[in-house]
Amino acid sequence: MWVLMPAAFAGKLLSVFRQPLSSLWRSLVPLFCWLRATWLLASKRIKQQLVRREPDETKEEEEDPPLSTTPTSVNYHFTRQCNYKCGFCFHTAKTSFVLPLEEAKRGLLLLKEAGMEKINFSGGEPFLHDRGEYLGKLVKFCKAELRLPSVSIVSNGSLIRERWFQNYGEYLDILAVSCDSFDEEVNVLIGRGQGKKNHVENLQKLRTWCRDYRIAFKINSVINRFNVEEDMTEQIKALNPVRWKVFQCLLIEGENCGEDALREAERFVIGDEEFERFLERHKEVSCLVPESNQKMKDSYLILDEYMRFLNCRKGRKDPSKSILDVGVEEAIKFSGFDEKMFLKRGGKYTWSKADLKLDW
Repeated sequence: MWVLMPAAFAGKLLSVFRQPLSSLWRSLVPLFCWLRATWLLASKRIKQQLVRREPDETKEEEEDPPLSTTPTSVNYHFTRQCNYKCGFCFHTAKTSFVLPLEEAKRGLLLLKEAGMEKINFSGGEPFLHDRGEYLGKLVKFCKAELRLPSVSIVSNGSLIRERWFQNYGEYLDILAVSCDSFDEEVNVLIGRGQGKKNHVENLQKLRTWCRDYRIAFKINSVINRFNVEEDMTEQIKALNPVRWKVFQCLLIEGENCGEDALREAERFVIGDEEFERFLERHKEVSCLVPESNQKMKDSYLILDEYMRFLNCRKGRKDPSKSILDVGVEEAIKFSGFDEKMFLKRGGKYTWSKADLKLDW
């Protein structure tokens, strides 16, 4: 329409000036009326086009599908039962349920098909159920049948026997052993004491077995009120783990704080500045990987004993539906997983013992 208007206007104007002067003023009046009507009509049509376009743009924004989350690294807490009573534990023995072995395998296959590369088995204490046989069968399944690049375990180490390494060690990439102090009295205060057994001595024995059976050795430590002033530099260097994961004590409502909790971890909590001072004291330890509360809270994909993702965004563990019932893609939408923080904290690293090229 706008293309035709200049030509139409020129034609009208030319016809006006061809008339005698006496008729000029009479002709200008309808010309101006025509121009005004044309301008109003064009303005109305432009407004209608803009109104029609705005809902379409909004609709496009609303219909953009959310980015799907790939379960690259999954932490499967298949049991809540434990033989220790760590005061700050944030996955406590609220049930004794453990999935039947074949159901657990079915869930792990679903995760592999959805893109899982690393599985970490934890608890509770994963070696407690069926004396580690259940765990061993899952480890073997994930490595031998699913052919996952990385299979790891987090354990307090107290129930591991050399026979387990003999039967299943070849299928395990990383064993992470929890050790919060190299002072046995402090371990007892925290809740890692178990009669005459010495937690530190057992740690050294496990380090030797990991070397003998070609398993990458890792240490996890939770920094809390009772060990925040400790200097662990020499002991960690002597044990020489591939990674030393250092966590700031974290409160989770319903697990270690609040009305329904089985623990009261408030007395273990330390501030950010105290945690930073601990890290500064150990800055010479090259394998140290620090995780503050901010980095830790939403950067883990956690499956509970029913294979439900646990969402910690509100400071508690809200479960999704089980992946066994609705599939991984649907369940993971409710995981609260922060993939950016997962990458920022170094969640993806060289986690296969074949790629670590360790000097056994």
